[in-house]
Amino acid sequence: MATYTSEVNAIHKKFNNAVKRAKTKKSLNTAYSVHKKAHERLLKKHLREEIAMINKAKKKLD
Repeated sequence: MATYTSEVNAIHKKFNNAVKRAKTKKSLNTAYSVHKKAHERLLKKHLREEIAMINKAKKKLD
């Protein structure tokens, strides 16, 4: 499994490449929309993993 930081870097690399290739305003908006959704999915996954880690640590303390 890749780290959160490396996954963010991959998302940004894809976004930067899409912006460089864009020829229209619509393609720029589409690139941003895809980028934003990818970020949101990744953050949601990351936070879910952290909550699971916290809950596991709490159970050990009980």
